[in-house]
Amino acid sequence: MTQKAGSPVGFLPYGRQSIEEDDIAAVVAALRGEYLTTGPEVERFEAALCGVTGAAHAVVCANGTAALHMAALALGLGPGDWIVAPSVTFLATASAARYVGAEVAFADVDPDTGLMRAADMAAALARIPADGRARAVFNVHLAGLVGDVEGIHALARRHGLAVVDDAAHALGTRYRDPSGGWNRVGEGAHADMTSFSFHPVKTVTMGEGGAVTTNDAALAKQLRLARNHGMSRDPLDFQQADLALAADGAPNPWYYEMAAPGFNYRATDIQCALGRSQLAKLDRFVAQRRDLAASYDRKLANLLPSVRPIARRDTQEAGLHLYPVLIDFAALGLDRAALMHRLRARGIGTQVHYIPVHLQPYYRQRYGALDLPGARLYYQRCLSLPLYAGMAEVDVERVTAALADTLNAG
Repeated sequence: MTQKAGSPVGFLPYGRQSIEEDDIAAVVAALRGEYLTTGPEVERFEAALCGVTGAAHAVVCANGTAALHMAALALGLGPGDWIVAPSVTFLATASAARYVGAEVAFADVDPDTGLMRAADMAAALARIPADGRARAVFNVHLAGLVGDVEGIHALARRHGLAVVDDAAHALGTRYRDPSGGWNRVGEGAHADMTSFSFHPVKTVTMGEGGAVTTNDAALAKQLRLARNHGMSRDPLDFQQADLALAADGAPNPWYYEMAAPGFNYRATDIQCALGRSQLAKLDRFVAQRRDLAASYDRKLANLLPSVRPIARRDTQEAGLHLYPVLIDFAALGLDRAALMHRLRARGIGTQVHYIPVHLQPYYRQRYGALDLPGARLYYQRCLSLPLYAGMAEVDVERVTAALADTLNAG
């Protein structure tokens, strides 16, 4: 249930961490332990993440951007390869492809959800030049909502593409498939890999942190190599027996090999201790966010159609990271920046998620101007209102009353 205490009168950011005494105790215990990094808390966190997602493997890392980069490396993406990604996302989704020299075909989105549809993906695939190799789709679960994952997965398979779900917003989300069964985001029912972020504004935090889940042991191995400099201590990987083996044929205890460079994307035991403590509260945090969203839905009803929540499907139980609304600024004759400033003056933080990535100067220079009308319309109307587990219904009342007053004031 939604917490009753509410936030003290003061500033309500659009999102923030919810840290409790047991989280602090978990971090203190890690600080007092033998290992501060590459210790037992890393594997414990990975096991806990497998438990909440249902995935066979989880590879924790420094942040969500590193998770996406590791996924691109695990797939072996490189120059000449292309991925499809929706334009309404954070910069990191597309940057992961560019880090490895691959190109990005930006897809349009549903203007009422910000989510890529199978038809949007097909149109993006059709724009890939004849000499390009389509290799993967990076599908984004915006605000914690999933779109047409079945249709996107089916289209990807017809084209021989891997599917990476960018689920930075969607830990704790479940969705019902056409057969009626429930799938957890991260368990891999419609994705080869799923990336997560544990930034402070996310449902569960490590301070900074990320992870990739997969059911493919070979991909998990590549993810771990990418995380730790490309180093392997597995004798099965060794290529230089003269250096690797002692006189008795056993591996030298200090030995490791690097077949290709990787990165230092490790997460510390301190981060993982906090993350594991937070994961134990995932169900409660998700339930609190859903209760708050339901309260927003009720209190915003009298502002329809000028303000409305983004469309949500009844075939999913979303672990909501954001509460975006769509505001018809043009019809209201209202400037979005002015509205944000007025709300901030009343102690209410808001944010825009996101500027469509294809509009960034780097991509405009690289790919030219793209006409993605769904992304444009979504961007023109979206605004994220405060949503985090530490809020209560009184905070929702405060936000919605301030929003109504500001809109009525013009």
